[in-house]
Amino acid sequence: MTNAGRLSIHTTLLPLLFLASVTACGSSDSNDPKTGSSGASGSAQAGAGSLAGQGPTSSGGNVGVGAGAGGAPSAAAGSPAGGSTGSIAGSSNGGAAPSTGGAGQAGSTAQAGSAGAVASAGAGGGTAVGRFSFFVTSLEAIRRESKNQNGYGGNLGGLTGADAICTRIAEAAMPGSGAKGWKAFLSTSTVNAIERIGTGPWYDRNGQLVANDTAGLLQERPNGMTTVADLPNESGVPNRAGTGTGMDDNHDTITGSNTQGKWDGGPTCSDWTSATGSDGPRVGHSWPAQSGKSWIQAHSAPGCEPSVALVQTGGGSGNGIGNGGGYGGFYCFALKP
Repeated sequence: MTNAGRLSIHTTLLPLLFLASVTACGSSDSNDPKTGSSGASGSAQAGAGSLAGQGPTSSGGNVGVGAGAGGAPSAAAGSPAGGSTGSIAGSSNGGAAPSTGGAGQAGSTAQAGSAGAVASAGAGGGTAVGRFSFFVTSLEAIRRESKNQNGYGGNLGGLTGADAICTRIAEAAMPGSGAKGWKAFLSTSTVNAIERIGTGPWYDRNGQLVANDTAGLLQERPNGMTTVADLPNESGVPNRAGTGTGMDDNHDTITGSNTQGKWDGGPTCSDWTSATGSDGPRVGHSWPAQSGKSWIQAHSAPGCEPSVALVQTGGGSGNGIGNGGGYGGFYCFALKP
């Protein structure tokens, strides 16, 4: 063969050999999320492991891996960033090796955070919104809702008004939870508190069990929680720790009920429509005190007038609903835990 012939063959084969080398470097490798059978790279973004919330999100989530033509990563948590071709793999724990896609197949969309729970909002830690179904109304919330530094006293607008207060406080604490059918744990001359809150189970803002059913509630302290000594408010904070120095005497919580959660013939501030008078309703203790350990009934409040008293004064004096050590707070339960 002449030198000219050899040169022609050589120059023809070199590009083919170079392309083969490039293709071999870009071939599918199950441990390399950047490669695909087409040789083009795709990028991915790890999922956050939870649906959108205002508080901390749980760990873990999907990893979407694009194996086709590359593109810019998506800003959405857990969404893939690959191009128009190639399959997209998701991993529920964010750590498994992704698979590569075949050329020409349309990329599928990975779900964001399928392994994570819905994140909670604000203080109290990450818990599912669906479990938040119990709280003690905090002093902060009572003051905000009543637009009065001394709170509502005994005039809550009846049971309907009290339920609405529970709903607004729950929604403010965790957006979305206001739709769960909140009921105030209050008895009237015609309605028993224990019969209006559903059948359970109930969980606090942190996802801790308060009680599985009404039998679990009708004890000196609810039997489901590990922190029964200080029932938590809507932020998931033990209520005594939720005001001032954390040692405030704010245990009196109005119920109008006996230890079985029923009206016992005692005063109820005219069925929660009056903020006057010295004939106060029954109160339980959100945390145990020397004057009683029952969360439903310990003694009676001095009266129905709005008041905040965070210093223990025995049974209290005057006509203020909180004068025995409280602020007229009450318990809220959701029908849909």
